Amino acid sequence: MEKVGLGTVNWIVLIVYLLAMLAVGVYFTKRSGKDTDAFFTASGKIPAWAAGFSIYATTLSAITFMSTPEQAFLTDWSYAAGNLAIFALIPVLIYFYIPFFRKLNITTAYEYLEERFGVSMRVMSSLLFILFHIGRVAIVVYLPTLAITAVSDMNPVLIAAAVGILCIIYTFLGGIEGVIWSDVIQGILLLGGALLVVILGVFLVDGGFSTVIHDAVNNEKFITADNFKFGTAATAIPIIFLGSIFNTLHQYTASQDVVQRYQTTSSMKETNKSLWTNGVLALITIPIFYGMGTVLYSYYKNVEALPEGFNTSAIVPYFIVTSLPVGVAGLIIAAIFAACQSTISSSLNSISACVITDFKQRFFGKDHGKSDVMLARLAIIVTGLLGVGVALYLVSTNRAETWNLFLAITGLFGVPIAGIFALGIFTKRANTPGVWIGLILSAITAYFVQKTNLTPFAVSMVSFFSSFVFGYVFSMFFPKYNKNITGLTVYTKNETYVSSNTNKQYKEAQ
Repeated sequence: MEKVGLGTVNWIVLIVYLLAMLAVGVYFTKRSGKDTDAFFTASGKIPAWAAGFSIYATTLSAITFMSTPEQAFLTDWSYAAGNLAIFALIPVLIYFYIPFFRKLNITTAYEYLEERFGVSMRVMSSLLFILFHIGRVAIVVYLPTLAITAVSDMNPVLIAAAVGILCIIYTFLGGIEGVIWSDVIQGILLLGGALLVVILGVFLVDGGFSTVIHDAVNNEKFITADNFKFGTAATAIPIIFLGSIFNTLHQYTASQDVVQRYQTTSSMKETNKSLWTNGVLALITIPIFYGMGTVLYSYYKNVEALPEGFNTSAIVPYFIVTSLPVGVAGLIIAAIFAACQSTISSSLNSISACVITDFKQRFFGKDHGKSDVMLARLAIIVTGLLGVGVALYLVSTNRAETWNLFLAITGLFGVPIAGIFALGIFTKRANTPGVWIGLILSAITAYFVQKTNLTPFAVSMVSFFSSFVFGYVFSMFFPKYNKNITGLTVYTKNETYVSSNTNKQYKEAQ
């Protein structure tokens, strides 16, 4: 397949976007450098709607930007059930989880695990998050780079540098405040870019919207009765919805990149508003991103054919560089970059929060001043360059399988850790030895279940419940490890928690 040049105008659009992101980081440099509260939580000054946009942009990567339309192009809209799961979980998060994160005034999610289950659980969870997200940075840079360079003559090193290095710089400069306001711009850009693809795609098809709908209905590209049948089929909506519940629960309760946003608003009420903003955006995503795939299906059915042997993972960038007007293509490639950078910047800032809060300050003393901020910025540079370096290595050697294995191994513990959070909040009996045994047995269970023909969504359900059940059952064998948990479970949610380590009384949830 012949590769297409991007053109001068499109390059100008891309460069303007990248410089704008850099300007955001520069603008917030002085404010973010005051102390670690400013660098990691923006001192609680972020408006709810902006925090919600940031959560949305963080969870929607460039991989999603391209793979969601591909899924709709190849099959149907059944995976949209995952977006509904986010919306369904918001009341659970608001009522059961957010009060604990706000009451303890935590910077990282894993501080709750220490208060409930001890420092070993905090350190292990934080370390796994750091390792997984370094890997995630590499993949988030690598896959879009691969897709874009497969259909255009853009240099992969240049793409990786533009996406990764500039992202490291503005995250280094602006802290979480710079990251969040960059996320807002990037979220608007990626939604607008996707909507533009839908509109222009419909315009290019003879008969427009009616033809697209006709093709989709006749070729079962929306939802059919078969999508609701239980089984091991990947398109079974009940399995997708239930599995997505537990994947989402992990991301919104046990993953630092999202949990960190809960502390950036001024009160619990504002945090709740940010979650509803994110939920609305997740619903808006359904017709835009799945609609993009449906429109592309109709376009390549009626207007022109895809090259023989074409890899559909690159279908979105291929359509952009071959079919859209000059300038517009640059804008939508910028939207893919935006989806990339919003995920990377969130990962880098949250990794640095874990490094400083869970390790440096926990074991070597707190210094909320500029020295800890400089250490946080150093952590961003080191982990960011490591992620970009691995991405470039994968591009040059095409050995993504090895790196995917690393992500799979560290990812085995993701959903089980969400089960540990649930154990801490919803049970009184859970204790440290029990949850450690439960976590290990759950990871082993997930490893073997992955080797079956069950979908990843079913594996998520098994991972969560095995972690919860094993942890609860084995805790019964170690009753002497039970501790004072007043204020740490739903049964005493409104009571004040007093740490036995510091004898410090935490503030009430605002």
